[in-house]
Amino acid sequence: MGILKEFKSFVMTGNVVEFAVAVIMAGAIGGVVKGFVNNIVMPFVGHFSGGIDFADKKYVLDVAVLDAAGAVSTPENAIMWGSWINTIINLLIVGLVMFLIVKAYNKTKAPVEAPAPSGPSDNDLLKDILKALNK
Repeated sequence: MGILKEFKSFVMTGNVVEFAVAVIMAGAIGGVVKGFVNNIVMPFVGHFSGGIDFADKKYVLDVAVLDAAGAVSTPENAIMWGSWINTIINLLIVGLVMFLIVKAYNKTKAPVEAPAPSGPSDNDLLKDILKALNK
């Protein structure tokens, strides 16, 4: 029973629960950002680049070969550089969104005041120096 109690204690600590919530939220935000990039940003990029859809851009190394029946015997081999550009744009947008979220979160936090210094105050030190000079 000791292991089960330790495991329960471990799982119920704040860090594990907060981490689980963060992972779930990150997945949800990732889906929203991916939809934003694919459905809103990339059409603008395609429009301003002359109607180019980057997702279909590739450099073909080997063309697909069809057999006599019309079935693909050798698949196409290509470098999908357009998909890679989409991934980079997605990364930049995710970074921007996370920056804005953290910036907004930091504004909501109350400033932490520095603790009062321990020991004698400046006035006490000056009084001690004055006493020493008067002796």
